[in-house]
This record gives sequence, structure tokens and C-alpha cells, in this order.
Amino acid sequence: MLFNILNSVINIQQYIAIATVVAFVICFILLKLKLSFLPKDKGRAFAVNGEVSKGKIRGVGLIMVGAFVLCSVFLLPITKEFAFYNILLFLEMLSGYLDDASDKPWSDYKKGFIDLVICVLISVVFVYNNSTTIMIFNYEIFVHPILFVILSTVLLWIGINVTNCSDGVDGLCGTLSIVSLLGITLIFFNQIGEQYATYSFIMIGVLIAYLCFNTSPSSQLMGDAGSRPLGLLIVIMILKSSHPFSYILLSAVLLVDGIAGLIKIFLKRFLKIEVLKNVRTPIHDEMRKNHGWSDTQVVVRFTIIQIVLVAVQFIITNVK
Repeated sequence: MLFNILNSVINIQQYIAIATVVAFVICFILLKLKLSFLPKDKGRAFAVNGEVSKGKIRGVGLIMVGAFVLCSVFLLPITKEFAFYNILLFLEMLSGYLDDASDKPWSDYKKGFIDLVICVLISVVFVYNNSTTIMIFNYEIFVHPILFVILSTVLLWIGINVTNCSDGVDGLCGTLSIVSLLGITLIFFNQIGEQYATYSFIMIGVLIAYLCFNTSPSSQLMGDAGSRPLGLLIVIMILKSSHPFSYILLSAVLLVDGIAGLIKIFLKRFLKIEVLKNVRTPIHDEMRKNHGWSDTQVVVRFTIIQIVLVAVQFIITNVK
């Protein structure tokens, strides 16, 4: 809508800046409203400083993703692919919100099944609308569409869960997600295209607004309603870049922070194998509990590491 009108008057960089500011302002205003209808955090018994979060507004991902979808619909041209992504991201948010608001947390199997269905649908939509040729360094490799659906589903599922795992320290998930989205969009701008670059920056604007209320000591928590669709969006942008292996560096801190716990739980639950017995997971809890890092130190140090790795990815991508 506005994309086609304003794109003839201003350049794409200016439009992206306007879209980011609009998303920030709308989300900030909505988050400033009285949100008494949202659930309150009950604290997590096994998380480091879990009791500190008790009583805070939880599930503001409902507001964040709502603002994101609203802005993207009005600020970007609507295609079938784009519409499907918005619907599926909204459904992922809704499942996370219902879990956040539930008196009894949903089982891992219930959440996992919903995640799996949404990941498969996103993969099918992507394959239907895009090439399945991927880039590894400067080499093009064709991946059979069925295999691509399987592998992208796995990557999307991982993205959901590692991003969700990072949402345990004020400001951590939001900040790392901004760095990842910024890195993906700037490094692969030509591959992603103007529409999806703007799409990414709209979420960045939303996340900046959220961080105004989530930096330590926070007053609001995105909950599963925010972290789970956020993980999906990061991977969608990776898939649009045609460089899926760049996820390893561009979301490395999110990946390492969360995947250790996923591996630990999987091996213990299904294979009765215990690993990392002396390591707390997610890794941010290990750093706080066993290494004495404050919440601020975790956020700043993890963010610095991620920025350096984005720079490394930029160098690798531009090596001829």
C-alpha cells in the first residue's frame, strides 16, 4: 500500500527508516497502555533469579507481534507468501500467548507438535514461492524441494526453541535478536530484497520499543508469545538470504545459549544419557550462577560476541 506510493518519492533506505520509526512508535504507545488483561509471571523455580520476575506483566509478545503484523500489512505490499508468513507468525504467537496465560503450563509435547505443524507449513510456503538453491560460500547447490522442506523445518524448529531459551535475562533475547536481524538484513540485502528487508526492520523497531520496558530491571516480559515467533522470523530471513549456513554465525549466541539445554533434555529424556551434569542451561544461567556474571554483564558480553561474529560473517560473505 504505502510501500508502492512512497517508494516513488523516496529511496528504499529512507522508507526503511520511516517504517522502523513507525513500528517503534506504535509498539511503544501500545506497551505504555494499561496492560492489566495480560497474565503475570509466576516466577520459575529452576531459573537463576526466577523469583525476580514474579508478578511482572508477561506475554507482551501479543502486543509486539500484533504491532508487527499491523505495521507490515499497512507498510508493505501484500503477496500470498507474505500473507502466509504473517498468519503463521501470528498463530505461533497465539499458541505462545495461550501457554503464557494458562494456569498450568502446556506440556513440551503439545508445544512441540504445534511448533512442528507451523514449521512445516512455513517450509512448504517457502519452497512453493522460492528457489531451493542455496549458497555455500560462492558455490550454488540445488537442494531437492522435499529435502529442503525437511531441513528448513528442522532449522525453523531449532530457531523457535533457542530464541525461546534466551528469554531468561532482561534485555537478552531482544538485543540478540536485533543484532541477528540487523546482520542478516544488511549483509544479504540484495538477496532478501527491499520488501523483506523492510519486514525485518519493522520487527527491529518493535524490539527497540520493547527494550524500553525490558532492560534490567524490567517491567514487562515478552514470554513465549514473543520469543517463539521471533525465532521463526529470524530463520525466515535466513532462508530468504539463500545462505542457511550463515545462521551458525549470525545467530551463534542464541544458538549456543539454547541448544546445549535442548541436547541435554533430549538425551536424558529419550536415550537416558546424562551430559553436561555440571553445566547449567541455558548457558546464560551458567554464567550467572557459576561465574558470577550480573544480568547486565550477560547481555553486554553476549551482545559483543554476537556483533563480532556478525562482522566475521560479513568478511566471509565478501571474500571473492
